[in-house]
Amino acid sequence: MTKLIVDDKEIDVPAEYTLLQACEAAGAEIPRFCYHERLSIAGNCRMCLVEVKGGPKPVASCAWGVRDCRPGPNGEPPVISTRSPMVKKAREGVMEFLLINHPLDCPICDQGGECDLQDQAMGYGVDTSRFAENKRAVEDKYLGALVKTSMNRCIQCTRCVRFSAEVCGAPEMGATGRGEDMEITTYLESALTSELQGNLVDICPVGALTSKPYAFAARPWELGKTQSVDVMDGVGSSIRVDTRGREVMRILPRVNEAVNEEWISDKTRHVVDGLRTQRLDRPYIRENGQLRAASWQQAFAAIAAKMSRTDGKRIGAIAGDLAAVEEMFALKELLAKFGSVNLAVQGGDAFDPKAGRASYIFNPTIAGIDRADALLIVGSNPRKEAAVLNARIRKRWRTGQLKVGVIGANSDLIYAHDYIGAGVDSLNDLAAGKHSFADVLKNAKNPIVLVGVDAFSRHDGAAVLARAAKLALDVGAVKDGWNGFAVLQNTASRVGALDIGFAAGTNGLNLAQMTAFGTLDVLFLLGADEVKVPDGTFVVYIGTHGDAGAHRADVILPGAAYTEKSGIFVNTEGRAQIANRAGFPPGEAREDWAIIRALSEVLAKKLPFDSLAALRQAVFKAVPHLMRLDQIEAGNAADLKTLAGRGGDVEKVPFKAVVEDFYLTNPIARASTVMAECSRLAHGHMLTAAE
Repeated sequence: MTKLIVDDKEIDVPAEYTLLQACEAAGAEIPRFCYHERLSIAGNCRMCLVEVKGGPKPVASCAWGVRDCRPGPNGEPPVISTRSPMVKKAREGVMEFLLINHPLDCPICDQGGECDLQDQAMGYGVDTSRFAENKRAVEDKYLGALVKTSMNRCIQCTRCVRFSAEVCGAPEMGATGRGEDMEITTYLESALTSELQGNLVDICPVGALTSKPYAFAARPWELGKTQSVDVMDGVGSSIRVDTRGREVMRILPRVNEAVNEEWISDKTRHVVDGLRTQRLDRPYIRENGQLRAASWQQAFAAIAAKMSRTDGKRIGAIAGDLAAVEEMFALKELLAKFGSVNLAVQGGDAFDPKAGRASYIFNPTIAGIDRADALLIVGSNPRKEAAVLNARIRKRWRTGQLKVGVIGANSDLIYAHDYIGAGVDSLNDLAAGKHSFADVLKNAKNPIVLVGVDAFSRHDGAAVLARAAKLALDVGAVKDGWNGFAVLQNTASRVGALDIGFAAGTNGLNLAQMTAFGTLDVLFLLGADEVKVPDGTFVVYIGTHGDAGAHRADVILPGAAYTEKSGIFVNTEGRAQIANRAGFPPGEAREDWAIIRALSEVLAKKLPFDSLAALRQAVFKAVPHLMRLDQIEAGNAADLKTLAGRGGDVEKVPFKAVVEDFYLTNPIARASTVMAECSRLAHGHMLTAAE
């Protein structure tokens, strides 16, 4: 530790701190534009100037290390001042220079009310300008469907350039020209390709980069703000949902160091318009092959009439990707009253809840990636399945302490990797030590074997999981203090479903069997749209959008989206989190658990809870660890030995990419015009400025 005196306050800070960090540790406020905690240091805005006693001029605190400060003549600690007349004058000068060319756009700028330049001009600006020349004009750039540019406002802090290169791994932005002619650009003016590009809007300290879909929609002070969690993938990123009246206006990230740091994916951020379009807002019944609008009583009566003459063992339920724990639990309890254990969650057939939690969660945890020194990716493309988690892998890779190997489709993962092979044969070769990456795993202190959806969604997925678990045990990835067997779930509902046992029970049918011809008479689809149900099965669809599930349904019961209900979701690492209600569902749509509870009464199988609180009590009684919000109930490493011993036959065919289109993976995203445009651009139909 190094001793410093900051504004007459003596503090001890680590020698590797910058002066800016040291001053903030002492409670001083340091303005900045170019400095960002998660990006490399540029030192080019000069707003963070402080005075070091004995120095001839102020220094940029972001680029000056604590270890570079000299002690006083008698060995006394270095003295830093953040409020001296020299500092005040220097900051006012920097602010005046920044405002020389900055346009008076505040009334029409989308950054208004959330602008660092506005805030700091209030604190460090002067009331008049001495500059009477014409302001510089810069042409706006085309960056794609998500980021709108107003380059006259750019102060060339280069945050966007560093973010694109360092976090996104797509160095598509840079600067051309010098001095007054310097411009931030993408050179060829093509659309940005990163799945994290929306974060550029958050890190831009002025209004140069703003959200294109949200342009001129609302001001921050007129929005209601609700803390929630994202359900677009299995990461469970912390988000803030901003609403005006009943309408969701935008979604922003919240800082959560353990999960998403301060980034969210573009799908998380810009799926907002999908919450408004193609919504189911009333019940429907299919008559003579056509769906017609109906009342709740009529819809329930149609279901009751069908189920009254159906054997309970020929009734099943499939949960979709966006289902919350409470509604899955309610549906499970309803089917249990009919004597049915035909339950499945989309993509979950390979997992057995009885095998223990360690067999289906991301055991090393997302934050644990920062400790890993070897990573084997089996049948996964984290860039498409969990973009934020993939950025975490890249962050660790950039330190030079992580080696990555890949078995499966050879994709651009935004970090260098050792490509081992395409399928199960390569996994066997690695287990037999026939590839050099086997030694990398064995010599690693904290290795991770990551298994993704391409591996476990196959019909031999359980056997592939067993082989991956055996490999993890053989290379020493599971030991005291470290469990490196990581299942990357790509949906928000799957871990929660497995936790509460929403899977085929004893003698129950799994998803593949339920969707075979003639096995079921009645099938409940709880927001499940990625399943093909054969003719002859009576389908009850509880969901939010007119997607594939609704098109196949015989009765549609309109549910609430994740922003319209309070629900527990469990992320891929097993962390239980609550998504809070930010708005209300449209029309006659209701919360999913309430629909199931009301239906149970009509079916004469009344469920024993009348409120969400009572339902949660029942869930917590059955699965106690779900009540410990934002905590991870660790899996038992011993369960992995059981999983590894299960074996099974595997097909020697390559792993095939399941998530082909990052932007269109669920009903909300498929209803979004913004996501459709992003998908179009991502598939090579990129526009240039000339077009």
